[in-house]
Amino acid sequence: MGGLRTECTHLRSGSVYLTDAPTDNHGKGEAFSPTDTVATGLANCMLTVMGIKARDMDVALEGSLAEVTKHMSAAPRRISRIEVDLYLPKGVGEKDRKILERTGRTCPVMLSLHEDIEKDIRFHWTQ
Repeated sequence: MGGLRTECTHLRSGSVYLTDAPTDNHGKGEAFSPTDTVATGLANCMLTVMGIKARDMDVALEGSLAEVTKHMSAAPRRISRIEVDLYLPKGVGEKDRKILERTGRTCPVMLSLHEDIEKDIRFHWTQ
């Protein structure tokens, strides 16, 4: 694409997303940055595996959402911290909550992120 922008196409579905360099790193900031996709990928993965587990448990997680905050360090420039706030249905019982939280904390993206990246995960059972 050029101009510090990339276009990513999923081969099976054909869906497309763009990335753009952030404004603090010579970009326009008009789309997710590559590091944004990493941080949001963590929340996406957590919700996905929790949804699979919840379906197996016959627990409804519809209406769940996540807010993600990414923190960068300067030298070297890298993700230093990811904050994820997950907002989940309040009607889920305590035992099921514990199982689902453990499932989210052990998602493949979480296990793939470098140990030096601080992960601040908060579960809010308030939806």
